[in-house]
Amino acid sequence: MSDRHFDQLATRFAEKIYGGAKGAIRLAVLQADLIETLPDRPLRVLDIGAGLGHMSLWLAERGHQVTLAEPAEPMLEGARQRFAEAGQDATFIQAPWQDLLGQLTEPYDLVLCHAVLEWLAEPHAILPVLHQLTGPGGWLSLAFYNRDALVYRNLLKGHFRKLRKNAMAGEKQSLTPQQPLDPRELAAQLEGLWQVESQSGVRVFHDYMPVEFQGRVELAQLLEMELAHRRHPAFAGLGRYLHWVCRPL
Repeated sequence: MSDRHFDQLATRFAEKIYGGAKGAIRLAVLQADLIETLPDRPLRVLDIGAGLGHMSLWLAERGHQVTLAEPAEPMLEGARQRFAEAGQDATFIQAPWQDLLGQLTEPYDLVLCHAVLEWLAEPHAILPVLHQLTGPGGWLSLAFYNRDALVYRNLLKGHFRKLRKNAMAGEKQSLTPQQPLDPRELAAQLEGLWQVESQSGVRVFHDYMPVEFQGRVELAQLLEMELAHRRHPAFAGLGRYLHWVCRPL
């Protein structure tokens, strides 16, 4: 297994994730968590695996100095166009995470690593790099594909044979990640490097709703309920993604 980039899937990725409620919920939860966390002053921000730059642009528009690192050229080009259309400046680096320590000389106040770990051959290997790139007193915004949610989804569908085989990885050309993360294993890997300060679920109920019910709900109401329940003790762990805000030790 090798790290998977989105050179051939950039357009499909954009349409699938950000073309509807799923992407809107994801952005709303991540932004709400960061609004609660970050100080009201300009920060130096590094977005690793920045994709099409949705989160980076939001931060740039709030006055932060943003660097986007993305290995897939089509994704990075899409981010450049998005920033140009918005009249915002940023630094763009086409590079995988393995090359960043050789290119970046100073740590950042805030490092974003959203929907990256689950596409890596060895997700744990990036954690020390994230630590080195985050300055003392800074923050790591870590969002990852939740294996627990995938298991639960398969239970609801009756895919018991798949569960018995532990076949959780997505097929080639699928947008189901190749390495869904067990949150307990990840928490153990963070020990000694990070203190997790807040945890939220992203899409804690939307993806389990029958399609006909999804179509009846207004987006504003959907966002309101997802935000209200993102940290509910019974529901947060069912989020399709989990968002952890961490401080370096």
